[in-house]
Amino acid sequence: EVQLQASGGGLVQAGGSLRLSCAASGFSFDDYAIVWFRQAPGKEREGVSCINYSDGGLYYADSVKRRFTVSSDNTKNTVYLQMTGLKPEDTAVYYCAAVERAYGCYDAARNYNHMDYWGRGTQVTVSS
Repeated sequence: EVQLQASGGGLVQAGGSLRLSCAASGFSFDDYAIVWFRQAPGKEREGVSCINYSDGGLYYADSVKRRFTVSSDNTKNTVYLQMTGLKPEDTAVYYCAAVERAYGCYDAARNYNHMDYWGRGTQVTVSS
């Protein structure tokens, strides 16, 4: 059974940091790209970052470049999203999702309805 579990969210002050984790089971990172999405109240789901272990592909939305870093630990089947310099506009529920690696990070981040698997979200709240 395929499972994705996002964790690590919380309440942090502006300028602070959080590290989200996405633990995966039931499939190999060699076969899938992992995409981080977020959704704020009243807004559309946004692709934030992506890592495609098989080809080294990485993606960051312009809004998070130079602040967020995505990485993976394949020994633990876990993908991390290190978030620094957090801003109130980063407040959202963050989700991780998996899509077959051939899809590519750039397209995956723009097509949340094409993901193969989703994890439950984790809330990130940044206070001003």
